[in-house]
Amino acid sequence: MRRLLLALSCGVVVSAVACGAADQPQLQVAPTAPPPVAPTPPAAHPPAPPVPPGVELSSLDAAISPCDDFFGYACGGWNKANPIPEDQGRWGRFNQLAEQNELALRAILEQDAKPGATGPYAKALGDFYSSCMDEAAVEKDGTKALAPRLAEIARIADAKSLARVTANILLAGGHPFIEVGAEQDAKDATQMIAGVDQAGLGMPDRDYYLKDDEKTVHVRDAYSTHVEKVFQLLGDTESQAKEEAASVLKLEKVLAQAQISRVEHRDPAKVYHKVDRAGLAHAAPAFDWDAFWKELGRPEVTAINLAVPSYVTAAFAPLAGGQPAAWLGPYKSYLRWHYVMPYQRVLTQKFLDESFAFDKELTGAAKIEPRWKRCVRAVDRGLGEALAIPFVQQKLGDEGKATTQAIVKEIEAAMEEDLESLSWMDAATREKAEIKVRKLFNKIGYPDSWRNYDALAAKVQRRSYASNFYEAGRFDALRDLAEIGKPVDRAEWHMTPPTVNAYYNPPLNEMVFPAGILQPPFYANGAPVAVNFGGLGMVAGHELTHGFDDEGRQYDADGNLKDWWTPAVSQAFDQRAACVADQFDGYVAVDDLHVNGKLTLGENLADLGGAKLALAVLHEREPVSVEADRQFFFGVSQIWCGSMRPEMARVRVRTDPHSPAKYRVNGPLSNMPEFAKAFSCQPGDTMVRPEEKRCAVW
Repeated sequence: MRRLLLALSCGVVVSAVACGAADQPQLQVAPTAPPPVAPTPPAAHPPAPPVPPGVELSSLDAAISPCDDFFGYACGGWNKANPIPEDQGRWGRFNQLAEQNELALRAILEQDAKPGATGPYAKALGDFYSSCMDEAAVEKDGTKALAPRLAEIARIADAKSLARVTANILLAGGHPFIEVGAEQDAKDATQMIAGVDQAGLGMPDRDYYLKDDEKTVHVRDAYSTHVEKVFQLLGDTESQAKEEAASVLKLEKVLAQAQISRVEHRDPAKVYHKVDRAGLAHAAPAFDWDAFWKELGRPEVTAINLAVPSYVTAAFAPLAGGQPAAWLGPYKSYLRWHYVMPYQRVLTQKFLDESFAFDKELTGAAKIEPRWKRCVRAVDRGLGEALAIPFVQQKLGDEGKATTQAIVKEIEAAMEEDLESLSWMDAATREKAEIKVRKLFNKIGYPDSWRNYDALAAKVQRRSYASNFYEAGRFDALRDLAEIGKPVDRAEWHMTPPTVNAYYNPPLNEMVFPAGILQPPFYANGAPVAVNFGGLGMVAGHELTHGFDDEGRQYDADGNLKDWWTPAVSQAFDQRAACVADQFDGYVAVDDLHVNGKLTLGENLADLGGAKLALAVLHEREPVSVEADRQFFFGVSQIWCGSMRPEMARVRVRTDPHSPAKYRVNGPLSNMPEFAKAFSCQPGDTMVRPEEKRCAVW
């Protein structure tokens, strides 16, 4: 279900396309006019300062001035030496580390697949992985594992059976019409309630259905062709497949038109509408909610957050006439597609090839990733915490966990000091902010208690990958639904420990740092303190700042959605945040698409706050020096080295709340006078924002 996790995210390593100045018309000079005075050429930048020890020299591009483009200067060499692999839409330091972790997981799974393997859930892990790697068995299995639910879809005859099938597809890992699951009650952070939110699209965002520029139309046409071909693989004739695909696209467009934008959806207050069952029925009276909740195994559910009421009304409006003939065909086609869609890469080579054919339109990748990677990821999704046990034993020593804990505590102390120094924050709001910092809960490395997979392990079989995929999805959905009506489980993790990422969760007021990210380039034993603070210190500061960004600040110290700011301080925050939004609106992400400053605002605030907090701690820890500051800024920047294909960049700029990597470096650092001083940058340089335009929040 929807979890408000504000993460560092590894899906953001984008090399943005620079926007050159527009061509200017030639000045026409009359023959009698004096010759024009030649413009004074701009002064050449002084040579870049010497690179301090502990910095990866090979990652630099000395041809780029650090005062013009610090991302290019710090990462140009790395990007040239590490081109995007053919099977990837993007590639960067996050991806590189994730691949190292996946190789370690692969070795664990290959050992578990051998006879006599021991360890928690070793047999289930080995069988799940082996079933995925056994291509011959996958080909022989065909769509057999999907047959019972495909037959159920074919038997839909009324609103009750439609509701039951919708529920079963949700349990199978699909998201037809809506997303449903457990979520914290935003106004009572101690309790879990049901959540119902907008979902149901086959393309990445509603814009793909609503915009008519050339590139969007091209993707939409490719998607339509893709849906047709999958229906043919399911046994339809060409004409049947074309008709069904048209029905899917038409219904998905209706859903897209009813959805609120990603920017609107970022505002927690706009997606909190607590209702009871009568309120849910009022929003969509023709949908059989009783049959739906019964099929999900939660017939007693009463407290529900209906995130976008108008969307749910529109999604089920065609049922209101009461005559199945009006909606039966299109809805069955739609459900058939949304059931099969998540399974395409689990089925035979023909399904796999067809899935990748459309994915190429979105990612630009030239070939599909190797099978072992896809199998490792499938097991990580299904049995992630079981797979993590041997991983953390290998990868995370006591020193790494202790170092992270120490850095996090220092970052928290720096935030309290920062709060004391803010002239725009009054005493009443400051006191509540400091309480929020002190109540912050941290999870580092791995859970204190591991998840119980007994029910899933009993169903995992070595011979059917599609069946294992289905059982894993159903297990996770049922586990999530079982939380509804219970007190919040503060011990739960929402990322597996090998994940290269970190997150802040506002309703729990917690920061989480999985073991997967507690490695180079984020942290390395023996690296200069300043470099480690630029990496792991910045990550910790980033996540802490999420507690005070435009979303996180709406939650109090106990995780309740509550306005704890005085009006004047709230207005002062909004003015400062608007500065950051305007700054990033001016950046070109790719082609004709600009960064969306409002969509990316939370992450941009976190990047700026994270860099400032980590630098403040460094200055507390070590004597202030230009060399150490340079090391720090290299540490901040070089974790983001990487690039992205234009196709992927176009998807990300519409869907990703993170800015392209170039601007995650240049945007925050250009607001920091300490950066300009460290690299002798001057007013007028790209990396020095004019003082009157400089953005500062935390």
